[in-house]
Amino acid sequence: MKIRTCLRSGCVAAAALVLGGASLAAEPWPARELNFFVNYGAGSSTDLVARALTSEMEKTLGKPVVVQNKAGAQGTLGPAFIARRPADGYSFGILSFAPAAIAPHMMDVSYKLEDFDVIAGIGRYRYGVAVRADSPHRTVKDLVEAAKKGKGVTFSATGAPNNLALLKLGALTGGNFTFVPMKSGPDSVSAVLGSHVDAVVQTPSDIMPFVQSGQMRLLASVSPVRWSELPGTSTMKEAGYDVEIDSWTGIAAPRGLPREALQALEAAALKAVQSPAYQERLKQLGVDPVAMDARRYKTFLETGYHDMGKALREAGMTKPGN
Repeated sequence: MKIRTCLRSGCVAAAALVLGGASLAAEPWPARELNFFVNYGAGSSTDLVARALTSEMEKTLGKPVVVQNKAGAQGTLGPAFIARRPADGYSFGILSFAPAAIAPHMMDVSYKLEDFDVIAGIGRYRYGVAVRADSPHRTVKDLVEAAKKGKGVTFSATGAPNNLALLKLGALTGGNFTFVPMKSGPDSVSAVLGSHVDAVVQTPSDIMPFVQSGQMRLLASVSPVRWSELPGTSTMKEAGYDVEIDSWTGIAAPRGLPREALQALEAAALKAVQSPAYQERLKQLGVDPVAMDARRYKTFLETGYHDMGKALREAGMTKPGN
């Protein structure tokens, strides 16, 4: 009788343990803080966009979203780190256009797009071509004509995709545009201001302070849209040249996320992008605060990967054997 009672007690304890485990397995998500990984350093434009986003996502998710910077390897270290994290819904971060669609063609990376569950696109970067205010080149046509003479036109940029704008313009027009790579946006602008190069292709946050001070002039937006800061300046396509660079930043998680977590993160991100605080912060950074849902952003990255591969091969900028 005693043995039977003990066995019964053991069964009850075991059953309680199983039920307890089931209860833990069904624990509502999120039950703790989430980690958000950024592929550039603290204070960079990508970092500032990420912090504006996560601040708003916390309000919807009801848990802290802790930003951690994983900078290095030209922005590819962060995505590589995310791809290796557990797919439990507690790790996600930046997967922007350059690391996803451009870098794999130019360097060896440890990830591919299929390694991620894409969550959302959270903003569009804009690029433009600018010159010194005292430059004789007042239009894109002037720049093209200059590129067809003598040594051509030199220009600075941090790299792809913005540098592809004038390389493509040269291929279309027969002009000689020489790319001078720079480590940062400010370095690229300084090269123009110091008359070391003829033009620069960078973002509003890099160029606008000097346009406003009268030191530089924007010739055209090389993005699909005009700059909101200078709505009277045309896009490259509007100026008659079939050149367009469309680059976005977005977020993703390791592949295999629970469906509920993926849907919740997507909803929280899309809601965050619409918040007044996020909208205002991105406008200050010269980034358009617009969103793509998971399906559209994934398609955008897939299409971009194909298109950038072709463009980089034509520009002779792919890694050996690619």
